[in-house]
Amino acid sequence: MKLYAALVLFITFSTPLFAQKSLFNGKDLKGWHVDVPAMDKKPDTINPFIVRNGMLVSLGTPGGHLITDKTYKNYQLTVQYRFAGKPGNCGVLVHASTPRALYGMFPKSLEVQMQHKDAGDFWCIEEDITVPDMVARRGPKENWGVNGDKLRRIKNLTDGSEKPVGEWNTMVIQCLNNEVKVWVNGALVNDGTNCTASSGQIALQAEGSEVEFKQLDIKTIKELSK
Repeated sequence: MKLYAALVLFITFSTPLFAQKSLFNGKDLKGWHVDVPAMDKKPDTINPFIVRNGMLVSLGTPGGHLITDKTYKNYQLTVQYRFAGKPGNCGVLVHASTPRALYGMFPKSLEVQMQHKDAGDFWCIEEDITVPDMVARRGPKENWGVNGDKLRRIKNLTDGSEKPVGEWNTMVIQCLNNEVKVWVNGALVNDGTNCTASSGQIALQAEGSEVEFKQLDIKTIKELSK
């Protein structure tokens, strides 16, 4: 009986911490809100984020973001996505906070790039991060920055990690304290430390290309994978 009670306590207190849950219910955009600047003046502007055939779809235009209502910290996010028609651009933003902080469009955040052939790049959006070989991957130090025309892009570590257009890619993003680590289809593509944010909302982009998402799962973590 004591063993049973101990097991119940273990399940009760440990499961919520590690259990994986989906940020997308397959039916609607519950738990998310849309920030599309074009809707400010024209409320009837098409929403670029829809649900189709059980998938969350970013139509690409008009430009904007789909943002979680909740904020998250110390988590693993698993995203399955594909460019179903032609290759293009999109991104997952982590540690998102102030909306429209850059160019009146992008929330303050760290972007994990999904653009075809560049998946796993970091883009600094009013937040910053440090990676090994910064000069080689970001450019001259005197031009680094987090806004405007500064060098905000940090190139990923690999080439050829993505699958051909039309096939599903799996991106895993781990955020723990001030570190962000990214894998694409099992390959480690970026690993940054000293991020200037450690928590925030999660956002998906509408950035010119149609992208389908069939998995957006999150779970709390206590350590990073090797």
